Amino acid sequence: MIIITRSGITDAEIDHIRERVESLGMRTHISRGEQRTIIGCIGDESLLHEVALLALPGVESVTPVLKPYKLVSREFVDSPSVVRVGNGATAVVGGRDLAVIAGPCSVEGRQMLFDTARTVRSYGAGLLRGGAFKPRTSPYAFQGMGQAGLHLLAEVRAETGLPVVTEVMDTRQVELVAEHADMLQVGARNMQNFALLGEVGRVQRPVLLKRGLSATIKELLMSAEYIMAQGNREVVLCERGIRTYETATRNTLDVAAIPVLKAETHLPVLVDPSHAGGRAELVAPLAFAAIAAGADGLMVEVHPNPENALSDGDQSLTFPAFRQFMERLRPFAEAAGRALAPCRVGREVAA
Repeated sequence: MIIITRSGITDAEIDHIRERVESLGMRTHISRGEQRTIIGCIGDESLLHEVALLALPGVESVTPVLKPYKLVSREFVDSPSVVRVGNGATAVVGGRDLAVIAGPCSVEGRQMLFDTARTVRSYGAGLLRGGAFKPRTSPYAFQGMGQAGLHLLAEVRAETGLPVVTEVMDTRQVELVAEHADMLQVGARNMQNFALLGEVGRVQRPVLLKRGLSATIKELLMSAEYIMAQGNREVVLCERGIRTYETATRNTLDVAAIPVLKAETHLPVLVDPSHAGGRAELVAPLAFAAIAAGADGLMVEVHPNPENALSDGDQSLTFPAFRQFMERLRPFAEAAGRALAPCRVGREVAA
């Protein structure tokens, strides 16, 4: 249920409405706009039939919410949300700025991580990605450096100022990863790990939630609802391709999901063209399509020497390729009404 207040409502009247609703065992969520304040009522809506809501001072209208996801819906927050990442909110996801998260699939060592961070930052990336813990299909594949990788990510953030995004795979890892990372990534394989979603919902860190391999849009939004229901409102969605019958690409990028999500939710939407295409030469065209469809940013894999990468080398961009990618991305961003950070130096770090 959504309660829309009258213009000029006082704080005391808002508090009275909230107290009346919460006295019935429901929770409330406030969204303040320029002209109106929206009070979202979360819980069993049938309980509200006991209250004459329209009779409460300051109430203009009452609208039931029929969708199963409440907090993530456009009805609850009528303007796009902006998620700020890092100490001092050094990076922004949502709004006019186009967010670019770039870096290696896995943290493999100190030198490669520092070289990659300096390079992607110099060409306009605003956040650094890098996996310390890696979920792999094969139990014999490289699983990441673990806690040592987290320490390296924290070191590189201290030097470059880039906020760090890294994946958390287990409820037992959440506090540890949150100590070292600025944004917690819930990967596609864990999108419906509800215990993990609840745990990241209880920490004060932005969460990047990736769509599952075979998940519907509704299921993605319900997973985001799990996080937000625990109190964490800083959630970013990521479309990374879904599993279809097509084998020409690693996954099938669901471009249509971008405008659908933008219509259904106020949360920012990113796209991961690296995992969608599975090949480096597909990253740019898929990224351009994503920006044209309305995505708020991109997550791109970059590695100093992809042929020797311990994971996902086929889809990783080299340093020169990333520089060219960012240069080609700029006109697409501008055509979509987005701003892209300027290139800071004239040449990449030598691989």
